[in-house]
Amino acid sequence: MKYMILIYGSEAGGIAEGTPEFDAYMGEYQTFTDDVQKAGKCVASEALQPVSTATSVRVRKGKTETMDGPFAETKEQLGGFYILDCKDLDEAIAYAAKIPDARTGTVEVRPVMVFE
Repeated sequence: MKYMILIYGSEAGGIAEGTPEFDAYMGEYQTFTDDVQKAGKCVASEALQPVSTATSVRVRKGKTETMDGPFAETKEQLGGFYILDCKDLDEAIAYAAKIPDARTGTVEVRPVMVFE
């Protein structure tokens, strides 16, 4: 079964790029990504640009409306995702717990809908 692993964290006050701490943090992500790829679990993964680059789109009464930024103000923003092919939810949760941002943010695990 495929699971989408959504990674939420605060963009404010994060680790500054170009510091040894940032390099170590990104190294943890690279290790995790390498592990899930070697295990044959990774279907897709991407990091996202900052929330300030987002555009929200909605259609009301046939008219397309766009807004800069996310629809809702929150303390944590969606920063990236993995889609993993796991045997069950327990395995997906075990992988999600290894994601570095699980220690400081929130990692959401959701089954991917299968249409027959």
